[in-house]
Amino acid sequence: MAVVKFSKMHGLGNDFMVIDGINQSFDPAAAPIRQWADRYTGIGFDQLLLVEKPQTEAADFRYRIFNADGSEVQQCGNGARCFVRFVSEKGLTDKREIVVETAKGLIMPRLNDDGTVTVNMGKPFFQAADVPFVLRSEEKEGQAEYVVVNGLDSAVMSVLGMGNPHAVMVVPDTDAAPVQEWGAALQSHPRFPERVNVGFMQVVDSSHIRLRVFERGTGETQACGTGACAAVVAGIRLGLLDEARDVRVSLPGGELSVNWHHAGDVMMSGPAVRVFDGEAVY
Repeated sequence: MAVVKFSKMHGLGNDFMVIDGINQSFDPAAAPIRQWADRYTGIGFDQLLLVEKPQTEAADFRYRIFNADGSEVQQCGNGARCFVRFVSEKGLTDKREIVVETAKGLIMPRLNDDGTVTVNMGKPFFQAADVPFVLRSEEKEGQAEYVVVNGLDSAVMSVLGMGNPHAVMVVPDTDAAPVQEWGAALQSHPRFPERVNVGFMQVVDSSHIRLRVFERGTGETQACGTGACAAVVAGIRLGLLDEARDVRVSLPGGELSVNWHHAGDVMMSGPAVRVFDGEAVY
């Protein structure tokens, strides 16, 4: 039997179990993550975040993310904001800006004076092998949109990576979008070998979108940071959004601000909140 201390945190309702793996022993392979994630019989969360010592000299910490089904993934934007607030509040660092090692490279979150967190999410990638995404013979690398067939239906979507794979569809109304049906079908579509997060984006104007995201291994969440970044990048590439301005992203759990200039890094800002601390036995 082992006991692990944790914090319950959230970014716009996208919630996390955050564990300090530096000052205590924790083995994610032995932990009942799926049981802990259950909202009726467990702690309840979308992802478990693990803070570890970095494996490279360039980073302050290593950041690992586990979905509610126990699968490990490469990146989580809302989690990154909670990560920097956690290491600051727990006294693991006195830096306001840190370098964090992820499975897809380094990110640099910064704790702002107003309590919000800004994260440099790095550059988006569009090469199919990097997403990863299976191209068809008639398709070209880096297209702004692709047609993906789902059963007897098909949909036009942007496909890109933000440290994890994303498919973004433009819809007239997010409230009426088929999030559950299409999200569940596309997350494990054979053209996405590592599954995919599916975003449904409604363009309000050139600097404001509404967004719902069905996350692989979790389902629809209240907010998705990398999903917000992917949607803004997709919207700019399609000419629907103004890259010269910060784009307001309205998600079910609240709002994020995302900025991206072509060939540059994606910057995301938003809140991060610690709800309570606890201990779990496994």
